[in-house]
Amino acid sequence: MKDTKICVIGLGYVGLPLARLFATKFQTIGFDMNQARVDALMGGHDATLEVTDELLQDAIKNHGFRCTTDLEAIRDCNFYVVAVPTPVDSDNRPDLKPLWGASETVGKVISKGDVVVYESTVYPGVTEEECLPVVERVSGLKFNVDFYAGYSPERINPGDKQHTVEKIRKVTSGSTPEIADYVDAVYNSVLVNGTHKAPSIKVAEASKIIENSQRDVNIAFMNELAKIFNAMGIDTHDVIEAASSKWNFIKLSPGLVGGHCISVDPYYLIQKAQVYGVLPRIMRASRRLNDGMGAYVANQTIKCMNKKGVLVKDAKILILGVTFKENCPDIRNTKVVDIYHTLQEYTDNITVYDPWANPQHVKEEYGIEITSQLSSLNSHFYDAVILAVAHKEFLEMDVRSLVKDGGVVYDVKGILPREIIDGRL
Repeated sequence: MKDTKICVIGLGYVGLPLARLFATKFQTIGFDMNQARVDALMGGHDATLEVTDELLQDAIKNHGFRCTTDLEAIRDCNFYVVAVPTPVDSDNRPDLKPLWGASETVGKVISKGDVVVYESTVYPGVTEEECLPVVERVSGLKFNVDFYAGYSPERINPGDKQHTVEKIRKVTSGSTPEIADYVDAVYNSVLVNGTHKAPSIKVAEASKIIENSQRDVNIAFMNELAKIFNAMGIDTHDVIEAASSKWNFIKLSPGLVGGHCISVDPYYLIQKAQVYGVLPRIMRASRRLNDGMGAYVANQTIKCMNKKGVLVKDAKILILGVTFKENCPDIRNTKVVDIYHTLQEYTDNITVYDPWANPQHVKEEYGIEITSQLSSLNSHFYDAVILAVAHKEFLEMDVRSLVKDGGVVYDVKGILPREIIDGRL
C-alpha cells in the first residue's frame, strides 16, 4: 500500500475533499477537464467552499498535492478514483455520459495491476456493466486479469462542516476478495471512523442509492402531512414537535428537496427496478410530490396575500435564498426556481437575494438574475417576502421590515419567529 499513487478524477464537491484527504497519506493528483477549475484550485481556492483555503494550500505546499487537465500527468498513478456527477436528463432518465467519459479517461492511462474505484452514485450494476467495459475497450486490458475495480459510494454532504470527509464512515468493495481488502485498507488509512466492507460491488452501489431514496420518501411523507395540516389550519411544526416526544418517532421537517443527491438518485433505482419488472410506486409518488413543492409554496404565499388583501398581480416579491440548502453555494437542482417561475405567472417584480450563490452561475443555469448584495434590498418595499433557504445571514435579518404594512412573510424553513410570519410550510 505504501507504493499507492492516487488520481482522483472529477474535482467537484466530492472529488476535491477526497483528493485533499488522500494527499495527507499518499502521493495524490487531482484530474479535471475544466482548466479554469484546476487553475483556481492550484491558486489555493475552492469555489465550492468544501475545502478551506488553508487546507488546500497546505495540501499543495506540504503534501505535494496538485491538480491537472493533462492525461500524461496521471499515467503513472495506480489507484484511480472516479468522482464525477451522475445526473438525469430532461425525462428523469439516468445520464451516464459523465461516467462513460471518466471511464474512457481511465482507459487511456491505466496499466496492468492498477485499480479503479468508482464513487459516483449509480444503480446496482453500473460499475461492472457500464463503466468497466469502457475501460477494457479503451485500454485493451482485461478486467480482473490485468486491472481491478472497487466501489466506495460518496457520502459528502455539501456545506456540512460536522460530517466532513475524514469523519464519514465509508462503504468499500472490490472486484476480488484481495482487491476488496486493498481498497478497504486505502480508505481506512485516512478515515477517522473507518469503513464498512460490503460483500460485493453491487451491494455497495445499492447501499448508496437507498440512503438517498429513503430520505426522499421520508421527506415526501412530511410534505404530504404539511399539505394536509395546512388545509386543516394546523401548524405542521407544532404537530412534529408533539409527535417527537415519542421515543421512536423519526423527526423530519417538510421542505424543498433539491440538490444532486436526494432529488436525483432515486430515479436511477426507479429506472433499474422497472427493467426487472418491478414498479416502485412509493418512490415514484415521493418524487412527484417533492418535485411539486416549489409550486405549492408559491401558491400558499399567494393564498396568504389574498387573505390579507394584497394584490398579487404585479406585486413586488422578495425571495430569500436560491441555493438548494443553507450556508452552501450549491445551486444544483434547486427547487427555489420553481417558486420563482410559479410566481412569475402573476408578476415580473421578483427579487432574489442570496449572499452565498454566484449570480453568474445562477444566470447561466436558470436564466434568473439575482443579487448577492444586502444593500440592494429596500425596507418596507415588498408586498411579500418568502424565506426559502435557512442561510445564517437570514437569521440575523429583520425580515418583517422588508415588507410593506400589511404585506406577507412566508417561511419555508420554519426558522423565523412565529409572530412575524403569515404562513409557513
